[in-house]
Amino acid sequence: MSNSNLTRRGLLKTGAIAGAGLAVPTYLSADGHAYTNAPQGATVTLGFNVPQSGPYADEGADELRAYELAVEHLNGGGDGGLLNTFSSKALKGNGILGKKVEYVTGDTQTKSDAARASAKSMIEKDGAVMITGGSSSGVAVAVQALCQEAGVIFMAGLTHSNDTTGKDKRANGFRHFFNSYMSGAALAPVLAANYGTDRKAYHLTADYNWGYTTEEAVRSSTEALGWETVNAVKTPLTQTDFSSYIAPVLQSGADVLVLNHYGGNMVNSLTNAVQFGLRDKLVNDKNFEIVVPLYSRLMAKGAGANVKGIFGSTNWHWSLTDEGSKAFVKSFGTKYGFPPSQAAHTCYVQALLYADACERAGTFNPCGVGEALEGFEFDGMGNGKTLYRAEDHQCFKDVLVVKGKENPTSEFDLLEVVEVTPVEQVTYAPDHPQVAGGSLGTCNPGA
Repeated sequence: MSNSNLTRRGLLKTGAIAGAGLAVPTYLSADGHAYTNAPQGATVTLGFNVPQSGPYADEGADELRAYELAVEHLNGGGDGGLLNTFSSKALKGNGILGKKVEYVTGDTQTKSDAARASAKSMIEKDGAVMITGGSSSGVAVAVQALCQEAGVIFMAGLTHSNDTTGKDKRANGFRHFFNSYMSGAALAPVLAANYGTDRKAYHLTADYNWGYTTEEAVRSSTEALGWETVNAVKTPLTQTDFSSYIAPVLQSGADVLVLNHYGGNMVNSLTNAVQFGLRDKLVNDKNFEIVVPLYSRLMAKGAGANVKGIFGSTNWHWSLTDEGSKAFVKSFGTKYGFPPSQAAHTCYVQALLYADACERAGTFNPCGVGEALEGFEFDGMGNGKTLYRAEDHQCFKDVLVVKGKENPTSEFDLLEVVEVTPVEQVTYAPDHPQVAGGSLGTCNPGA
């Protein structure tokens, strides 16, 4: 891993980004154009900024495993993983543009201020030319803005809020993960088919931008099919006991509880809901149901048997049988002894997509990298044919609807894919009301 070796070699000159108040190291590249942290030696440093503590720490641990695997494959180690199935053949396993990949890490703590501070340190002190990671949309939006100021590329990790590539989009930021709108568009038809169109929903929503946009997406998509929303209550991200929030649901007349929670929050709120006997209730002459809009295998493991039969959506799942998914599961499983989560898959893919864009652009200059990513269409990475839309830097691909397995065969076999929603069903116009506002602006190379 890098230990600020570029700084020690005396190659650094400090520059300030106009109006941003962020001092970053800048370099003059071989073609005479300055940009932030242009690699001068035989190595290039990437910054992996993940939640190593806080409510999303389980996701962060798996993200870091995936990044380490990606670095191994980029440098020619292991079995090559998705380099073998990726439709782009620019990556050769000899680093990025012939430079060995090194990395530094930071802990976002699932807090925006902490995430910005760790990203800033990796850029200024460690010479990171790209920042990636995170398991919170609040973190992603904050770090993306910082990377825009600093003049480095931000390859978002696990961020699901519409805002990341909606009102808070930035030219230097790119997202491979799906978003709230896509979850609503994929889930609503499945929910209507299984639970009917005459339903009354009660939402518990994490009190930050991901929670807001997920609630909006699920509400609008289900209401369009006939559901009624009887109440929506915000819950603190720091909440661990949701009993006081669950009790009022029983008096509301609702027959569906939608948990717009993620990570440890979802595990705890679902556990409390089951403890209150919600799933055993008959309300409005219907079996009471619970929905979790955004699922992960790690959350399912934490919630145990409580997830059985509960629908949700996910970005990717290790049981997929396409060549890319099989290659990644094999590589990850061989190295770590268990299958990867969707967070691991997303972060691994983001690392490779960045490296590939550098190769195709022939530079680490963020403006060249960004141009290579905009409108990029590819396949072989585990989600079918995929597009990085130029207008908002949002990735469009098929979305999975899953539910908790009734009879799991192992601690990893907890979710089953019930529908692969085609990309056409989850694609929206760049000016759709749920994502409207904001502007990409222009790429900032940092010099």
